[in-house]
Amino acid sequence: MNNKRIFYFNHDTARRNAKAQCDLAPDGCVVTFDLEPKKSTMQEKKYHAMLNDISESCVFMNQTWSAEDWKRLLIAAFVDVMRDNAKAENKPDPFGDWGRVVPALTGKGIVQLGVQSRNFTIPLASAFIEYLYAWGGWNNAVWNEAKKFDEQVEVE
Repeated sequence: MNNKRIFYFNHDTARRNAKAQCDLAPDGCVVTFDLEPKKSTMQEKKYHAMLNDISESCVFMNQTWSAEDWKRLLIAAFVDVMRDNAKAENKPDPFGDWGRVVPALTGKGIVQLGVQSRNFTIPLASAFIEYLYAWGGWNNAVWNEAKKFDEQVEVE
């Protein structure tokens, strides 16, 4: 049985239902409010289409990479750029304590922990999409799927 309740505060009824659930909750329950909305499904579809285009048209270290590999590479680069920009502007780190690079347990290589697009807020997902456009422009990405995505969005 799932005892988890999720309320999206998009209207007054959701707020009333959440308040009522708080009144019914037994002692020891924990309530968490995410005050920054997570990325939209549309944003996620957009950057995945872009990552597919990059995987089909770009090369790194003289080889092609899967869209998933590109996603990891580009998120790591995006985090570096965003952190550098925040530091230069005396702003807080947009990723907080997300993302640490540590040695692998075997001692062979390194592992990046903590930065995952599933945790992106709407502004971070927007910035990532803009970063992909910029990176793709500098690296001769051919935008095919992203264009098809744009056409689908206009129709819906």
